[in-house]
Amino acid sequence: MSLSPRPEPVRFQSLADAVDFLYSRLPGPLHVGAPLGLGKPHRLLNALYERAEREPARRLHLYTALSLDPPAAGKGLEARFLQPFLQRHFGDDYPRLAYVQALKRNALPAHMEVEEFYLQSGALLRSQAAQRRYASLNYTHVARALAERGVNAVVQKVAADPSGSGRLSLSCNTDLTFDAIDAIVASGLPRPLLIAEVDPLLPWIDGSAAVDASFFDAVVAPPGPYPKLFGLPRQPVSDADYAIGFHASTLVRDGGTLQIGIGTLADALCHALVLRHTNNAAYWRVLEALGYEKAGESGEAGDSPLAHTASSGVDLSSTRNAMATIAPLAHTVSSDADLSSTRNAMAPVAPLAHTASSDVDLSSTHNAKAPVAPLDPFSVGLFGCSEMLNEGFRRLVEVGVIKRKVVDDLDFMRRLHEGRADAADLERLEREGEYLQGGFYLGSQDFYDWLRDMPEAQRRGISMRRISEVNELYGGNETLERLQRRDARFFNSCMMATALGAAVSDTLDDGRVVSGVGGQYNFVAMAHALPNARSVLMLRATRDGGGETRSNVVWNYPQATIPRHLRDVYVTEYGIAHLRGKTDEDCILAMAAIAGSGFQQPLLQAAIGAGKLAPKLHRASDRNTPQRLRAALAPLRAQGVLPDYPLGSDFTAVEQRLVKALAWLKANTATTGAKARTALKAWFSGGAADAEAMQRMGLERPAGFAEKLEARLVALALRETSAD
Repeated sequence: MSLSPRPEPVRFQSLADAVDFLYSRLPGPLHVGAPLGLGKPHRLLNALYERAEREPARRLHLYTALSLDPPAAGKGLEARFLQPFLQRHFGDDYPRLAYVQALKRNALPAHMEVEEFYLQSGALLRSQAAQRRYASLNYTHVARALAERGVNAVVQKVAADPSGSGRLSLSCNTDLTFDAIDAIVASGLPRPLLIAEVDPLLPWIDGSAAVDASFFDAVVAPPGPYPKLFGLPRQPVSDADYAIGFHASTLVRDGGTLQIGIGTLADALCHALVLRHTNNAAYWRVLEALGYEKAGESGEAGDSPLAHTASSGVDLSSTRNAMATIAPLAHTVSSDADLSSTRNAMAPVAPLAHTASSDVDLSSTHNAKAPVAPLDPFSVGLFGCSEMLNEGFRRLVEVGVIKRKVVDDLDFMRRLHEGRADAADLERLEREGEYLQGGFYLGSQDFYDWLRDMPEAQRRGISMRRISEVNELYGGNETLERLQRRDARFFNSCMMATALGAAVSDTLDDGRVVSGVGGQYNFVAMAHALPNARSVLMLRATRDGGGETRSNVVWNYPQATIPRHLRDVYVTEYGIAHLRGKTDEDCILAMAAIAGSGFQQPLLQAAIGAGKLAPKLHRASDRNTPQRLRAALAPLRAQGVLPDYPLGSDFTAVEQRLVKALAWLKANTATTGAKARTALKAWFSGGAADAEAMQRMGLERPAGFAEKLEARLVALALRETSAD
C-alpha cells in the first residue's frame, strides 16, 4: 500500500505568524524539540519564547542541547580586548537565545522548562534550572528519550536548494531529527509538527540531508538582514596541546578511519597528521624532540617514549597493507618499573617493520596488543566518520589525508576489502564514494565558506547522516560498517582520568555538569566492538587555577563518564598509556608515567595504600615538566613548524599578540601575591611599548591611575611574550 504524499507546507515570512501556527495547531502544553548547535533556529525560538512569556497558561517544554551563546565581554582588560572582537566576529545583530539569558540569570519563568543533554562547556555551571533539568543521555539514546517526553513539535534551521528546486536541507544537523521522528511515531504518538526556518547563509548539503519541502508542516523564511552563523573562535595551540596531538598522531594507520572531537587538542592532532603527510621530515623533527626514534637509527631507544616506529619501506598501496598491522607487546610494565623515563608511558612494541604474523589470533589476543602505525605520508588515506565535522576535517581533506572513500553496498565493499574490485568498481567508487560522514557540523566562518563554495563533485563526498548511523554499529548495517570503518581511531578529550582508567569528561565532583556525555561513550564502545580499533582519550597532565597546579591524572574521582572496564588508550603531553586488557597494577604504572613529575609519587602512594601496588620504591620521573617540554619544542616554534594557530585564526595579527600577552598576565596575577609582584614590576619597568597593540586596547593615551596601570601591565605582558 502506497502512502499518500504529504501536503505542501504552509509558508510564512513572519516569525510571529509561524509561532501563531504552532500555537493554533497544538492544544495544551508545547513539547518542542530543537537541534543542538548550529541547527537551532535562534530567531524562531526567540519569537516562541516571547509568545510563551505572554501566555503563562500554556506550558512550554524545550528539549535541546548545546545552546550556543557568544561569550560576554567581561570587565577591565578582558572587556577592552573582547568587545571589539565579539562585535566583529558575531555581529551586532547576532540573536542571543532568550531562554539561555534567562537560565544564566536563574530567571526562567515557572511555566517554562528547558531540558538539555549537552551544555555549552562550563557556561551553565551556576544555572540552577539548567543543572536540575540536565538529562545525562548518551547521544544515540536521545531520540528514544524525546519520544518518552511526548515531543509534539520540532523546529529546525534549514538551507534552501540554491538551484531553485524548492527542496530543503537539514544541512548542519541530520543527527537527531530523523531518528526522533521515527522514535516518536514508533511509540504510537502522532508525528510531531515540523517547522523549518530557512537561513540563506547555511551551506547546502545534498544527499541524505536533503528533503522535499513537504517533509515540514510549515516553512518560515524571514526577510534579511541575516545574522552571521555562529562561528567558533579558533584558539591558540599550546606546547602541551601539540605534544598530545603528535603523540596521538602516531596511533593513526594509513587506510584507517578517523573520528575527532573539537578544541585545541583536536587542532594539534590534525596539524600533526597534516604535517606527517605534507612535510614528513618536519613531522619527524617534532617526534624526535618528543623523544621518538626511527627504527634502525639506534640500537636502543633509551628514554624515547616509543622504542621503534615505522620503517619507510612499508607498502600501503594495497588494501591488505592498509589493514591493521599489529605488533605484539613484548613486555608489560612490571611492578618495579622505573618511572624516571617516559618509555614506560608507552606500550613497548616490536619494530614496526615487522607486521603481525599470520598465526596471531586477534579474536582472543587483540586486547593485549599495542596499536602502532607506520608514520610515512598517507598513501591510501583516511575515511572520516565522526559525529561532528569541524575545522580539522576541512584541513585534512584539503591536503589529501582524508580521501579513502566508501560506498553503502556490502558486496561492493567486500570486493574492495578483498582486493577483487575491478575497473568498473573503482570508477563507481570515485563517482559515488563518500570520504566524510558526520551527524552535525560546527566551526569557523572559514569552515562554512569551505562547505558553501566547494565544487559539487567534492561536496558529494560529504554525507550528513543520522546519529544512529554514525555513532554506533547496530542500526542494521553492522557488517557493512565494519568493512567501512577499518582500523578506526576515535579521538576525544577528557578533563581528568583515574589511575585505574576511568575518564572524567563532563561533570565536577559535586555533580554539576560542565558539558555532557554526548557521543563519547559511543566511540569508546565502538572501539571495543570493531577489530583493530582504539579509543584514544586525550588530556593535559595538569591544570592551573587560583595560582595552583593540579594533576589531571588522579587516583579517584566521585564522577566518571567512561568506566574503568572500558579503558583503552590515554594520551598526555608526556606520552601514551595503553590500558586495554591490562591489570590494575600495570594501568596504575602506565598512567603514573604520563602524569606530571610532581604528581607521580602521590599517585603511587595512594595505590600502595589501597593495596594495588607492592610497597616498594618506585622511582619517579623528573622529566615530565612544562619547562622541559617548552625547551624541546621552542626551536620548532621558532621555525614555524608549530604555529600558534595551525588551522587559521579569527584574530588579527595584533590580536594574536594580545591573546598571548593577556594569557601571560592572567597566569601571573592568579594570586594576591603574584598580582602585587606583577603590578610592581609593570609600574617600574621601562621599555618600548607595542604601539599597535596599545591602540587596539584603547590604552595609547591612558588617563588616571587605573588606566595607566592597565597600560603598563599590558605593555609588560607584551614584552614578556614577544619572543614566544
